[in-house]
Amino acid sequence: MEDETFAQAGLNDTGSNIDLGLNNETIVGDLNNKHESSGGFEWTALTIAQAIVLFFLAGVAEIVGGWMVWMYVRGGKSDANVAVNETSNNTTATTSANNDSNVDKPWWWGLVGSLVLIIYGFIPCLQPTDSFGRIYAAYGGFFIVFSFLFGWAVDGDKPDIGDVIGGCICFVGAGIIFFWPR
Repeated sequence: MEDETFAQAGLNDTGSNIDLGLNNETIVGDLNNKHESSGGFEWTALTIAQAIVLFFLAGVAEIVGGWMVWMYVRGGKSDANVAVNETSNNTTATTSANNDSNVDKPWWWGLVGSLVLIIYGFIPCLQPTDSFGRIYAAYGGFFIVFSFLFGWAVDGDKPDIGDVIGGCICFVGAGIIFFWPR
């Protein structure tokens, strides 16, 4: 029983680590992006522009696709639309964006939105680096900012000061994550 406890804890019966055939170089080497860390990749003006354009395209695809599914499923009942309608005392004096948003969408909106989301899934594969985790982590910062801007443009949901500060922090963080020299 005691030997099983040691084995589960990663120790042999003398209390020292069990040799798993791994060393620090193997573990750290596996965690690093092989393409970037091998010296075969360098950021250039062209690869930076490519990465930013792809983040933008991915953001548009994910947000538009997600919004289309949202509008189909929720029928245009976002918080911004409900607030505008409640404050207008049930009159039709809402903005044109809100008038367009309050109409229930047909089934094909959900289908087209889903297809756009499938396309979104392939866009990050075109990024110039090979680090899946780093690409998606950095994209998260871009996505947050794009989401606020899209919600403001389409639903009239204006970002407040907390949204702006948080979005800026995320955007700067995304840039650091993705473009940090390695």
